[in-house]
Amino acid sequence: MKRRIFFSLLFTMLSVSVTTATKQEKYIKHTVVKGETVNIIAQKYSVTPYDIFKLNPDSQNGIKLDAVLLIPPSSIGTTTAAQKQAVVSSKKTTHLVQPKETLFSLSRQYNVSVDAIKNANAELLKDGLKIGQNVVIPAGDVFTQDTYQKPPVEKPVVKPTEVAKTVVKEEVKAVVAKPTSSSKTIYHTVEAKETKFGISKKYGITIENLEKLNPQIVSGLQVGTKLLISGERTISEDVSSVAKSKSEPIKETVSTKKYLQEYVVRQQETLYSISKDFAISEEELISLNPELKKGVKLGMILRVPMKEKSEVKPVINKTQSNLSTSIKSDKKKQLVLLLPFNISKIESDTVNSTQARLKKDKFLNMTLDFYSGALMAIDSAKVLGLNVDVSIFDSQETKNSSAAASVIQQNNLTNVDAIIGPFYQTNVEKVAEMLEGYNTPVISPLSKESGKGYKNLYQSTPTAEQMKSSIFDFMRSKNGNIVAVVDAKKGSIINYLKDQQRDVKIVGLSDKGTLVSDSLLVKLDKNKMNYIIVASEKTGMILSSTTSMVNAQRNYQVQMVVLEQNETLDFEEIPLAKLTKLNMLYPSISKSNETLEAIYFENNYKKINKIVPNQYAIRGFDVTFDTLLRLSQDKSFEETVQGSATEQIESKFDYSLNENGGYSNKGVYILQYEADLSITEAK
Repeated sequence: MKRRIFFSLLFTMLSVSVTTATKQEKYIKHTVVKGETVNIIAQKYSVTPYDIFKLNPDSQNGIKLDAVLLIPPSSIGTTTAAQKQAVVSSKKTTHLVQPKETLFSLSRQYNVSVDAIKNANAELLKDGLKIGQNVVIPAGDVFTQDTYQKPPVEKPVVKPTEVAKTVVKEEVKAVVAKPTSSSKTIYHTVEAKETKFGISKKYGITIENLEKLNPQIVSGLQVGTKLLISGERTISEDVSSVAKSKSEPIKETVSTKKYLQEYVVRQQETLYSISKDFAISEEELISLNPELKKGVKLGMILRVPMKEKSEVKPVINKTQSNLSTSIKSDKKKQLVLLLPFNISKIESDTVNSTQARLKKDKFLNMTLDFYSGALMAIDSAKVLGLNVDVSIFDSQETKNSSAAASVIQQNNLTNVDAIIGPFYQTNVEKVAEMLEGYNTPVISPLSKESGKGYKNLYQSTPTAEQMKSSIFDFMRSKNGNIVAVVDAKKGSIINYLKDQQRDVKIVGLSDKGTLVSDSLLVKLDKNKMNYIIVASEKTGMILSSTTSMVNAQRNYQVQMVVLEQNETLDFEEIPLAKLTKLNMLYPSISKSNETLEAIYFENNYKKINKIVPNQYAIRGFDVTFDTLLRLSQDKSFEETVQGSATEQIESKFDYSLNENGGYSNKGVYILQYEADLSITEAK
């Protein structure tokens, strides 16, 4: 069968065309690119940041990569006198106080005097303005044209050389016109992780005054910088500071500012899961929400930090979608598969025949299996009437080399709609890097490695890290008590639990490295399901652990858990009856499927190939068919990824945006053994 497939390598081609309509808009649409800020965009279009904020209110909390902003024509980029004559609404407004905000900044933002805000919040402001307070903004104060000021906007991002010039200019001004004061001069040396907000709060001054006294920090703080807090800086220090700014390039720093937002607690969420979602410690979360000391409750409204721009992910309510019901076939799409047949090596092999090579070359067999499944997906696409041109090329790859780049150049494939392959992570990353400027989706079909941050790279196979993370999310969703029995040789697992899963109770072992039943029992909770992780490849350790767990089931709810594939569990010495009695739980990238569609696929595959499809054949079908369906929607490939999770024969595709760019598939199944020896998806 494989020999026939290898020699045929038939390529299926489907095609159609589409028309697009353009519409004359009043405003310009700008797509945010990496490194842009509101100020930079405003300068580009000769408008003010305030004009952008008016048309895009959400941009006041930061802008996201690839977000689309409405930009007014520059002719209307100036604020009119009518706009400056602000009239305050008769309704009261509440404002959630953010870091760096002062009464003065609030008065400017809402066109209300400082005294009016103080009077409306007399009790609340007894101890001053604090982060997280809900401040009432009163009505009735009207700012005239002379006193009107625009809302505060973020500082523009400029090049280090421009910053240095600005610092020199500001420092010279400070030398010429220093304020006179009889107060004692106070300095502060910046330490690691300190922010302008924290320093200004510590000394009771505003950030604006801190920056005026220390212009060199406008673009950001540097560890070790000596800041003037109050009093006067000596002339020698000013000259030294200016000289330093001329001679040393100023490093660009990332602001640690975190705005606050209100968040409603959802079902099955815990203190740990919320703190993890918002990249904040449990202690910090409790300090912002003292009511959490009494526990997390459904429907609670919490104050949580809004993630930094680099961390922001679109808020998506994904649904499990059947994309075959929403096909749009009025536009021709092009899909390319780069598969490692390595035909030139086979043709030049004078020692082994093709038949002999097929018998011993596991990588070639895997490639042909994947290819056979992909051909089934292409046939299914024809039946559905998908208008996609599919081209298949030999990527001629090994772990350290690939001909994919030359294939793309020689065949002018830079403008195709998607590429599946190559197989090896290093090779697929090179293709993604090559096509990143074209924003061509590059789908990694098999690699489980964590990829580099290319915005167009889609890891279709969940990583080992995502597998482990998924099963912990499941256990916490059940409010389980998580316990771990870890072999001393599994240092990586121990480190992972201590660093990433700190609430897990690790069972101590004896001096000989064996499990003592009493050490396990003291970690169990009678009021919860006890999920007991067993991380060992030693038959003796697994036997003693499972025996202790079965005995514990007399008084406790106990379920066994493994985090990764463990061949020792397949040994005859490990009774299957114990694993089923403990309903062994584990993460998997695939699950068996007995639906009519799955049965039809298997029967059709056997009819064509005279063999039952293996995991690589099914994977070839799932990845290819999912890609074909996503290309056949009225949205871009990336939009379908952001909005729809899908499920094919044995695989789930639920892509998530990575912090460093690109997407990874978090479609992991949590499976468990049943008493009847079947394996089902845990609910």
